[in-house]
Amino acid sequence: MAIGAEALKAGGPGPPAGPLAISRARTSRRILLDRLSSRLVVVGGVIIIVSILAILVVIAGEVYPLFKKPTALFLGRHGVPGAIPVPGDAAGVEEYRELAYQVTADGMLRFVALKEDRTLAPVPVPGVDGAAVTAAAHNGKSSHVIGTSDGRVIPLELVFDVTFKDGRRTITPRAEFGQPFLLDGERRRPVRRLAFAAPPSGPLTVAQVGPTELVVRTIVERKALIGPGTKIESLQSLAVPVEGEITALRLDGRGEDLFVGTSRGQVVRYDMRDTANPTRADVTDVTGNHGAVTALGLLIGDRTLVVGDQAGGVSTWQVISPPRGGERRLTRVYRFEDHAGPVIAISPSRRDKGFTTADASGQIHLHYGTSGRTLLAMRAPDGAPLRAVVFAPKTDGLLALDERGVLSHWQVENPHPEVSLRTLFGKVWYEGYARPEYVWQSTGGTDDYEAKFSLTPLIYGTLKGTFYALLLAVPLALLAALYVSEFMHPTIKGYVKPVIEIMAALPSVVLGFLAGLWLAPMVERVVPGLFLIPLVVPACILAALLLWRGLPVSIRGRMRVGTEALLLVPVVGIGVWIALALGGLVEAQLLGGNYRGWLLSALGLTYDQRNSLVVGIAMGFTVIPIIFTIAEDSLANVPQHLRAGSLALGATRWQTALRIVLPTASPGIFSAIMIGFGRAVGETMIVLMATGNTPVMDWSIFNGFRALSANIAVELPEAPEGGTLFRVLFLAAFLLFCLTFLVNTVAEVVRLKLRRKYRYL
Repeated sequence: MAIGAEALKAGGPGPPAGPLAISRARTSRRILLDRLSSRLVVVGGVIIIVSILAILVVIAGEVYPLFKKPTALFLGRHGVPGAIPVPGDAAGVEEYRELAYQVTADGMLRFVALKEDRTLAPVPVPGVDGAAVTAAAHNGKSSHVIGTSDGRVIPLELVFDVTFKDGRRTITPRAEFGQPFLLDGERRRPVRRLAFAAPPSGPLTVAQVGPTELVVRTIVERKALIGPGTKIESLQSLAVPVEGEITALRLDGRGEDLFVGTSRGQVVRYDMRDTANPTRADVTDVTGNHGAVTALGLLIGDRTLVVGDQAGGVSTWQVISPPRGGERRLTRVYRFEDHAGPVIAISPSRRDKGFTTADASGQIHLHYGTSGRTLLAMRAPDGAPLRAVVFAPKTDGLLALDERGVLSHWQVENPHPEVSLRTLFGKVWYEGYARPEYVWQSTGGTDDYEAKFSLTPLIYGTLKGTFYALLLAVPLALLAALYVSEFMHPTIKGYVKPVIEIMAALPSVVLGFLAGLWLAPMVERVVPGLFLIPLVVPACILAALLLWRGLPVSIRGRMRVGTEALLLVPVVGIGVWIALALGGLVEAQLLGGNYRGWLLSALGLTYDQRNSLVVGIAMGFTVIPIIFTIAEDSLANVPQHLRAGSLALGATRWQTALRIVLPTASPGIFSAIMIGFGRAVGETMIVLMATGNTPVMDWSIFNGFRALSANIAVELPEAPEGGTLFRVLFLAAFLLFCLTFLVNTVAEVVRLKLRRKYRYL
């Protein structure tokens, strides 16, 4: 009592002071921990967002150079004024762009240093003997031919030797002239134009010696088993029956097709495969009444002809068969930006499908044959009329030769000319194709291969695989989640749900391996039965239900409510067995014993062993656990008072599940489907191992496809860093990122709307 009195005198109870202080300390620690935890969560979220944005910035940084505009930097003018160049391929440059050369009308081969103060003595062309040089041509490499005013042709092999001494590169030209030969016999008419090819069978030279007259010289080289080979030379005249006169010549590198341009805007194609009997294949109007054909060129590979005309038009043509069959004809593919004056020169790239054109007014254009675009336009510094244009071997420079013999030099920056929105997402008319197509084929076996970077088949394949996977996964996962949440006994649910959730931990590489090596061959044997399973299994379940209803109540009462799934397991197994057996019977009786042959003959469908059906089964198996888990959690989180109220009003459990529980849980169910969609879109290993990775655009379930993710996994290790393929693959990754981001954003918006709609239930 004394202590209590003292405490009252002090103003309050004494003994509770200790526990109260401890309670306040605990509360302070909890508040501090809560604040630290919340800030840690916020910091973690911010770090995740920043990391994702950093990845996006890195990807965008690799993609951005694909769409940079090409540039040209003028470096200066070189040459000896007064050295008049000859028509045709009379100029060139070696690959380092240190030395250029030109053939002049006075019979000299002149060299010009482009990067240093260096003077090289001109080399006289031997065998000219007082005549003038009137034409020149080359085969795109080191072999040249020079025509003279007295009907002779002089072969030239021009090689640039490269040596290194004291860390300095020195380039020395080496000109090797061949023995001159006479083309025009005793008439000795001037060589107006030349075309030259050096196929393995022997060199082929075509010269124009009259308005409509050509001379063809062939040398057939035959190798002997023992001793030296033999060379058979033939010389023949070829009169070209055309209106007007010949204005341009071009011979492909294989010596198979000769293209003759005329003053009436036509191109006459001759088949030169039989050199003893050249055959006129077709005559095509290529200018559309826009004047004469003034220049002809062939892109690398010699499959695409470039035509320049009097009105400044530039177009590309290919010899292809019509879409409905028939003889191969010259067909226009693209028309490019027009010049201001007549096109006088065409120079193709030696590395890709790019080319340059020049007109008489001094304007130069840079084009790309695959995309059909004009990439760059420039003009000679003083506007002097041009005679020739040269595209550097490494496509990093341009040379323009004017009529006074002066060379203008540009440095070109154009690392990714083949990329445009059209080549990435649109139809492109590739070489050898009868029509524009969507094609992905990034590599080839030859240097003149035309890269095909259409991402449309890959996007198509990604959506196709996702569609077939969700077609299997969504119904099974949602129906399973509804049954487990609303009808299954809690004891069985305690085993079933963890097992399904553990399925999500299976490595996709293992599933892809099993799908490719085990599932695909097994599915191939039972395809008709697989399509009967959706019909037979429900019928078996209904039959089992009727049988169950017919049993006495005393027997049915022994089974606890919610354990019916245990009885249905053998029923489903029997139904699958019956469906597969019926599939074999249907194949034998209705499909002629060979369903693959029936698909091809009746429906025009081919069956590939690794196809969308296999991917749908395997990838659906990986998506089911994710959709099931999220959907079941959403259904289980529906408040119990909603179920109780519905049942109290007389609704059945099935009505309650469909009309009350399912709408209330719809935001979570929609999120589950969208997350499953994102999982399927980004799947790599299953798509990589269970399909043929063929980038075809076909919705047939029996064909394969190539997805964006699988394509990145296959081709990125082999792509040169910084190259076009490397950056296009990063663009594919960027598209994949944007696709999943868009899907997740739409899913969140829809989820919030559904949540607001059903929040008052």
